[in-house]
Amino acid sequence: QVQLVESGGGLVQAGGSLRLSCASSGPSFSRYTMGWFRQAPGKERDFVAATSWFDDSTRYADSLKGRFTISRDNARNTVYLQMNSLKPEDTAVYYCAARTGAALGTTSTQYTYWGQGTQVTVSS
Repeated sequence: QVQLVESGGGLVQAGGSLRLSCASSGPSFSRYTMGWFRQAPGKERDFVAATSWFDDSTRYADSLKGRFTISRDNARNTVYLQMNSLKPEDTAVYYCAARTGAALGTTSTQYTYWGQGTQVTVSS
């Protein structure tokens, strides 16, 4: 059983940065593809980024390329999301997710394990 705990959310001004962390407990973190999703009030949960355990490849939502960076530290069982040049429209609850396949899933149904989410609020 994998448990995921996100941290690092908060309130930030537009143009600022935040780094989210997702710590995993359970075996074989290095064999999980990890993803970040976000959900704004009244909206669906959207894909943000993913990193594959197989070859450390990454994938991003097109609208976020260049501003967000996903990375992982297998020794710490942690995946990160560095968010720069934040905009008010980035305001959402951010969720960490894990799946056992190597493919970089971009839909929530492809992920098995989820964290509880961390709130990110960007003020204008």
